[in-house]
Amino acid sequence: MTRFVLRRVLQSAIVLLGVTLVVFLLLQLVPGDPVRVALGTRFDPETYQALRERAGLDQPLPVQYASYLGHALTGDLGVSFRTGQPVSRIVLERLPATLSLAFTAVVFALLVAFPLGIVAAVRSGSAVDHAARVFSQFGVSVPDFWMGIMGIILFAGVLGWLPPSGYVALTEDPGRWASHVALPAVTVGLVTASILTRFIRSSVLEVLSADYVRTAEAKGLRSRVVILRHVLRNALIPVVTVVAVQLASLLGGVIVIEVLFAWPGIGRLTFDAVQARDYPVLQGAVLLVAALFLLVNLLVDVLYARLDPRITVK
Repeated sequence: MTRFVLRRVLQSAIVLLGVTLVVFLLLQLVPGDPVRVALGTRFDPETYQALRERAGLDQPLPVQYASYLGHALTGDLGVSFRTGQPVSRIVLERLPATLSLAFTAVVFALLVAFPLGIVAAVRSGSAVDHAARVFSQFGVSVPDFWMGIMGIILFAGVLGWLPPSGYVALTEDPGRWASHVALPAVTVGLVTASILTRFIRSSVLEVLSADYVRTAEAKGLRSRVVILRHVLRNALIPVVTVVAVQLASLLGGVIVIEVLFAWPGIGRLTFDAVQARDYPVLQGAVLLVAALFLLVNLLVDVLYARLDPRITVK
C-alpha cells in the first residue's frame, strides 16, 4: 500500500506539472493586457512598468514559466494583479467555504439517494421505483440555477426562513453557517442526489441477480441481512466512483451556484479572476482544483481495496 501511494503521489506531481504548463500556455492566448486591465483608471506608465516587472511579464515566456514553477514549488503562487495580495493566501481563504458547501451537499445527496436508490431496486417496478426514476430524471434535467432561484423565492422571499445569500464561517457561528449553507447545499445536493439515485439503483439491481445473493436467500437469511451484508458492500464500488467524481466537481467550485448565492468559494474566485483577467489568481485556483481532484482519486483507489478484499493495489 505504501509503495502504491508513493507511486500515485509521484504521478500526481507529474499531472500537476502538466496542468501548470497547459494553463500557462492557454492564458498567453487570451487577448488583452492583464496589467492594464488591473490598473484601470489608476494607469500611469511608471506603475504599469513596475507591475509588469514585478509579475515577470517583461521576460520571455520560457523564463516566465520557469520562474512561476520555481516559486510554486515553494508555495509562492505570485500576487494578484487586482489586490496585490499573495495568491496562496487568497486561494486558501476561499477553500473553507468551498469545502463546507461541497461536503454538506454530498452528505445531503447521500441521505436522499441511498435509501431511495436501494428501495427502488429492491422493489423494482413499484410506485417507489417509478417515483425514484422521475426524481432522478427531474434532477438531471432541471438546471441547478433555476432550482436555486426558486429556493430563494420560496424559502427566503415568501417564507423568510433562510437568508437568500451570503456566507458565515462554521467556526464563527455554526447556527448562522447552517442557515446560509442550507439553500446552496440543497440546490447542489438535489442534482447530485438524482445522479446517485440512478447509479445506486442500477448497481443494487445488478448485485441482487448475482448467484451468491440467491444462495444467501436460499439459506433462509432475512432480507435485511442479505441486503446489508451481501448486496450493499458489493454494490458500493461503482457508487463510490460516482460519489468521488461528484465530490471532486463540487470541490472544484460550482460557479453558477456560488455566484447566485454570493458564496465566496473557489468557483466564485475563478469567475471573478476571469472577469478581471487576474491571471495569477486564476492559475492558483486551477492548480488547487487539480490537486483536489487528484487527492480524491487517490483516496478512492485506497478505499476500493478496503471495500473489496479482491481488489489489490500494486
